[in-house]
Amino acid sequence: MVPSLLFEIMLIGVLGIASQWIAWRYRLPAIVVMSVTGLAVGPIFGVINPEEDFGALYSPLISAAVAIILFEGSLNLSFKELRGIGRPVFRISTIGAFIAWILGSLTAHYIAGLSWAVAFVIGGLFVVTGPTVIMPLLRQAKLKARPAKILKWEGIIVDPIGALLAVFAFEIITFLTAANPDAMQLVLFFAASLFAVFIGYVLGKGLGWMFEMGHIPEFLKSPAIVVVVLLCFTLADEVMHETGLLSVTAMGITLANMGISSISDMRHFKENISVLLISTIFIMLTASLDRETIMQIFSPNIILYVLLMMFAVRPLSIFLSTIGTGLSLNEKTLLGWIAPRGIVALTVSGYFANVLSDSGYEDASILTALTFALVIFTVVAHGFSIGWLSKKLGLSNEGNPGALIVGSNPFTIELAKSLGEAKYPAIIVSSSWEDLAPARSAGLHVYHGSMLSEQTEHHLDTIPYEYLLTVTNDHAYNSLICTTFMPEYGRTNVFKVSPYTHFEDGYSTGVVSKVGGRILFNKKFSLEELVEKVEDGFTVRRTTLSEQFTFDHYKEKKDPDTVFLFLIKPSGQLKFFSEEMRTVPVSGDVIVSLTKQSND
Repeated sequence: MVPSLLFEIMLIGVLGIASQWIAWRYRLPAIVVMSVTGLAVGPIFGVINPEEDFGALYSPLISAAVAIILFEGSLNLSFKELRGIGRPVFRISTIGAFIAWILGSLTAHYIAGLSWAVAFVIGGLFVVTGPTVIMPLLRQAKLKARPAKILKWEGIIVDPIGALLAVFAFEIITFLTAANPDAMQLVLFFAASLFAVFIGYVLGKGLGWMFEMGHIPEFLKSPAIVVVVLLCFTLADEVMHETGLLSVTAMGITLANMGISSISDMRHFKENISVLLISTIFIMLTASLDRETIMQIFSPNIILYVLLMMFAVRPLSIFLSTIGTGLSLNEKTLLGWIAPRGIVALTVSGYFANVLSDSGYEDASILTALTFALVIFTVVAHGFSIGWLSKKLGLSNEGNPGALIVGSNPFTIELAKSLGEAKYPAIIVSSSWEDLAPARSAGLHVYHGSMLSEQTEHHLDTIPYEYLLTVTNDHAYNSLICTTFMPEYGRTNVFKVSPYTHFEDGYSTGVVSKVGGRILFNKKFSLEELVEKVEDGFTVRRTTLSEQFTFDHYKEKKDPDTVFLFLIKPSGQLKFFSEEMRTVPVSGDVIVSLTKQSND
């Protein structure tokens, strides 16, 4: 039975999100899992064929999704992030892109056997990397801040540049091969590109102004952004194909640098939409391939072409373009290797395969196979190697999950010490130099600044820390921080010290208990009580559970004033004790607690 279109839409969504979950659960590259899933339900088993089943809607849906994904990525491109990386980002996005275009075109002609015309079109297109493949890799690898930011900026900026290089090459070809060359066509290309940037800038400024002036209510802001992004993309793309990508990028960068608070508030919503779109679009694209295309990618000239693109063209373009930028050899090596291609390469190459074929270039028929070969090889190779290579080069923050502790006081100092002794990184953040003095004297990692300030966002590297603990005397501040960072860290990884006050008839609080994160340890242990225990001589103790000495035995034996701090699983997983903790400690687990010295 042929599945209905509704069933197919449901299946694509389920498979996309399931692929993301499997990748997260088993620490696999998400783009690899999505590609394999799409191939399985598409050309391998023939369950669905989205391109055929969606018909005329297929291309517009893909284009709209790419526009939203690229806009969401560009919304993260604040110029303040360029401090220290501005020169390499500019060089890679301009000189590096040009070198990659020329070298890629030469490789396509001499190795893949393409005509000069088709080679220069595809050479321009293959400059792209893109947020659809770079962002999942960055989340997976936990790179240090500088190489991660460079890869992110390059992926978003070069996406429209690559598409424009392909269009530019095609316009040049059309001009040179025309019976009556018309230079006005080239002028129109540059005019259309400038128009795309202008449209993006104007719509970004206009939307930002309406947000700031309160002309759009909160409940309409997210829908308004999505609609304006599609408007921006369509207006530019109707003037000249592929300039829409440039337009939405300009709009995103414009909004990102206006400093509008509501844009930051909606960023997590747009990230969620982006993840959903990436998941479904990757499934759709790979499921739409045919078996002939799959077999074609294993031809010797295509494989050799892909290998040269990965091992020669990309490294050369990075090393040559970053001379004198201050990047280390290890950083250049990593950047020279990581360049996976994704959705933009697949969608735009499909467009040019048809256009070039219609123009009489028969060799354009292999563009789809060539593109898919480069996409699948780079996605698999870079997806599985980025973590290993970044560790070898010393550019990864991979290791035990750390804790970012907001608030400096005697208790948090002891907590940070205990984490450090257990080989888990910890940093104490406070806006008071005076409060940080004891932590600095104890040799702990500290950061001076407010967790909610914009400066902290740009200067504090939060990648090594998977847990956020707010332990200050200001319970409203604790809850606000937890609420702000919950989308970033996850609901189960954000904690606050108990806001409860102990009265004879129970517990009371001036802060709603459901606001913010989980309550640390036990609601009866307020910060004042925790500090008092430290000052009274309570010490941190590690206890390993066994079959003979279970958690129940430990609870019976412990002093009533003992505070369970955190749990270390044999796998290295860290769990902080909290009011909502569901994990039951078992044999082999290590319990770290704050207890009286006299407690045996």
